[in-house]
Amino acid sequence: MMIEIWADVVCGWAHIGKRRMEKALASWDGEPVEVVWRPFQIDPAAPVHSEPLEQALRDPIADGALRACVPGLSPAESRARAAEAASEEGLGPQWGAEWRPNTLQAHRLIALAYDKGGAELQGRVVERVLNAHFVQVRDIGDPAVLSEIAAEEGLAGEFAGTGPDAVRELLLTGKAKGVRTSPTIVVNDLALEGAQPPETIREFLEDARRHAPRRLPSEVVRLRHAESLLDQRDPLGALTLLRPLLDEHAGDRGVRMLAARAYFASAQLNRARTALESLVAESPDDSYARHLLGRTLQRQGRHEEAASHLTLAAAMTPDYA
Repeated sequence: MMIEIWADVVCGWAHIGKRRMEKALASWDGEPVEVVWRPFQIDPAAPVHSEPLEQALRDPIADGALRACVPGLSPAESRARAAEAASEEGLGPQWGAEWRPNTLQAHRLIALAYDKGGAELQGRVVERVLNAHFVQVRDIGDPAVLSEIAAEEGLAGEFAGTGPDAVRELLLTGKAKGVRTSPTIVVNDLALEGAQPPETIREFLEDARRHAPRRLPSEVVRLRHAESLLDQRDPLGALTLLRPLLDEHAGDRGVRMLAARAYFASAQLNRARTALESLVAESPDDSYARHLLGRTLQRQGRHEEAASHLTLAAAMTPDYA
C-alpha cells in the first residue's frame, strides 16, 4: 500500500507529522507499506534567494501564506505551537527555522531521491532536508546546502543535471487531487490533513486499506487530473498535464476536446480554433464543439463565421441558445 505524504519542507507540521507517521507505522501490522513524499508549497512566492524569516514575516504575502498553513492562528502562534509539538516529538529544544527559502529545488532533490533509490533513499533525504531547515537552521534554498545533501546520499551528479519540470508536474497533480495543506496523507484516494496523532493515522490507514479503489490506466488518471485543474480555473496547468497525452494519444477525441477547452480558457484562441475546427469537421453533430468554436470565433472578432456555428449549436442543443 502506497502512503503519499504531500508536504512542504518548510512546514514545521510536516517534520512533526513525519515523526508521528513513524510512530504509527511502528505498530502497524497490516499489509506492507511504502511511504512516498510528494511536493506541496505553502509559500510558492518565496524568492529564489532566501531571506531571513523574521524579515519575511513583515511581508503580507509571506504572512498570508503562513496563516493559510494553520488557519485561525497567527504565524507567531503557529510557530509557538509547532515548537511545543516538536519538543514533545523529540525533535530538540533548538528546533525552529530562521530562513524563508523557495522550496522548489529542495522538492526536486526529494523527487530525484525517490526516482533513483525508492522510498528508503527518499526518506533519508527528507530527514536531512528537514533537519537542515529546522534543527541546523541552514538555508535549504541555497544550492550549496542541497548539493551537500545530494553528495552525501550519492546523488550529486544526478541532482546537478536535472530540472524542476517533474516537480512542477507533481505540484499540479497534488492540486488536481485536492491537496490543500501541508502535510496531507493520501492513501487509496482518501486524504487525512494535518500532523495527526499516531492513533488517528493508524485508524486512517485501516480505513484506507479497506477502500482500495479500482485501478485505472495512467492515461485516464492523467486526463482526470487535467480536467480537475481546468475545473479549478487553471487551464495552463491542465495543458501541462495534457502534454504527454497530446503527444502519445493525438487521435483521442477526449484528449483533444479537453485541450481545446484549455486553449480557450487560457485565451490561446488560434490554437483553440484549430483544434475545434478539426473536431467539428470530424463530428458535425457535436453541438458542444460547434458552440465552443462559435465562441472562439466570436472572441476573435470573426462574428459572421461565429454566428453560423452558434446558430447550429443552439438548434441541436437549445441550452446553447
